[in-house]
Amino acid sequence: MRNYFQGKKTKQPTMTQQNRTNETKVLVLTLAITLGLVGGLLWWFSHNYGIQAGYINRTKVDTPKTDTFSQVADVPTGLFSYGGSTTWAPIRQQVDSAVAIVWPRFQLRYTEPIEAAPGSGTGIKMLLGNQLAFSQSSRALKPEENDQAKQLGFTIKAVPVAIDGIAIAVHPNLNVAGLTLAQLKDIYTGKVNNWEQLGGPKLPIIPYSRRPEDSGTIEFFDENVLGGAKFGSNVQFISTTTNALKEIAKNPGAIYYASAPEVIGQCSIKALPLGRQPDKLVEPYKKPYIPLEKCPQQRNQLNTEAFQTGEYPITRRLFVIVKQNGQSDQQAGEAYANLLLTDQGQELIAKAGFVRLR
Repeated sequence: MRNYFQGKKTKQPTMTQQNRTNETKVLVLTLAITLGLVGGLLWWFSHNYGIQAGYINRTKVDTPKTDTFSQVADVPTGLFSYGGSTTWAPIRQQVDSAVAIVWPRFQLRYTEPIEAAPGSGTGIKMLLGNQLAFSQSSRALKPEENDQAKQLGFTIKAVPVAIDGIAIAVHPNLNVAGLTLAQLKDIYTGKVNNWEQLGGPKLPIIPYSRRPEDSGTIEFFDENVLGGAKFGSNVQFISTTTNALKEIAKNPGAIYYASAPEVIGQCSIKALPLGRQPDKLVEPYKKPYIPLEKCPQQRNQLNTEAFQTGEYPITRRLFVIVKQNGQSDQQAGEAYANLLLTDQGQELIAKAGFVRLR
């Protein structure tokens, strides 16, 4: 039988088909070369300009901030008086000028009381007395302050914006490793009156304090360290932290407590480690300790990690006290708190020596 395929001619591709095949090969080759060049360029840029995995390496290229003062909504226009805690002074110094640049029509004026000393308590009193639009406090609100506000036809709220701690200042030559909270309480209630009783030199202890009615720091200390016990008769009351630190620097047996940023970086005194137990004393400053003879070229810095974790035993929050009356005072207080809670505000709080809340 004759093979069906025998003698059957193979169909040859036409010239047009060959051209198309060649063109396809050229296109594929061109595409491969192009992709190779693009890949090479991307690799080169990634190693020289920080482009990695679809984003710009932040260590080499500055990116705009996404949470700034300019993004805060409902910032009112006008002149607003505020006041309160002296602990807040470093924050005011950092924040107010920065706010004025971004929101020049939101004008802030710190107002001191006419007769009493400035402080958290007096600031809240002035707020309730319609002398301030909002106030700053180093302690939480008291039930009686909330009650008084309700009697006046509105409410008040405390908005936390930062973390602070209480540091213990002593003379730089005092040879004491640190104190427990119980020992600190014994000093300020008069149970212990000589450093020799605490393993130090034979030297009378002279404790200094601001008056409880003037300062939120003292009220916080009273509640959280003294537990409501009365100050001892040996406690000497003084008007300001500045004056107290001057006395500490002159008197080897003196002791004082204040907001940590007011104490840690000083050149004339030293801060003592504190603990709940004698074998667990925590420094309020970053280690290693910088000797005072190197100050002011070098200064001790806040132990922010111990404050954030609560390892350091006396920490607290700082608050903006806002009047909730549906008027411009409320808008001003809420705007101020919101400004401080932005990334920009928290950076300025850290720059002032306090610990970011977020």
